[in-house]
Amino acid sequence: MADYFVHDSSYVDQPSNIGAGTKIWHFSHVMAGARIGERCNIGQNVNIDRHVVIGNNVKIQNNVSIYSGAVIEDDVFLGPSCVLTNVSNPRSQVNRQSLYETTRFRRGCTIGANATIVCGITIGRYAFVAAGAVVTRDVPDYALVLGNPSRQKGWMSRHGVPLFSPDDTGVMVCRESGLRYELTDGRVRCLDLDEDAPLSVELATGTVGYDSLKADYRP
Repeated sequence: MADYFVHDSSYVDQPSNIGAGTKIWHFSHVMAGARIGERCNIGQNVNIDRHVVIGNNVKIQNNVSIYSGAVIEDDVFLGPSCVLTNVSNPRSQVNRQSLYETTRFRRGCTIGANATIVCGITIGRYAFVAAGAVVTRDVPDYALVLGNPSRQKGWMSRHGVPLFSPDDTGVMVCRESGLRYELTDGRVRCLDLDEDAPLSVELATGTVGYDSLKADYRP
């Protein structure tokens, strides 16, 4: 008996590799050769192509298609109807299946609803792509990007909270968790928690609405 859940309306082609605790909901299709980690939540009308690699605790919302070439690390969030691609110059008459481009979604990043991610780029760790953005270039760790084409407008904490301008020592503090982040040479890192460490039970539950957390924030 499988240790993952698949709704009766969905299809999982074999062979495929799906981790324990993963849930695949209505009208979705996982193609043969896909690799999906543990504790993932795959929403309605999701297509996962052959050879796609998905880590643990990934949340994929409704109406998302993930094509060969996508590499999705742990704790990634893909918002409703976001668009991923795998060929920069597609033509119906030209077969480029051997030329699929790799698009990497690093650990903990968020892709907002209806955002478009052009293939061949990397979305950094805990980066935050706003709803509707069109991303055409690499996004740094913890960066907040928005618009078409997307531009960086600030930094987001691991909790998805805007980080205020750094103090004299280059440190920014997350208003929800209290975790400290250091900005050095245009790069952000967390001072209080290893990037690969899971959040504690206390830190893994949101307690404050976003409107309060972004108050007075000016990117």
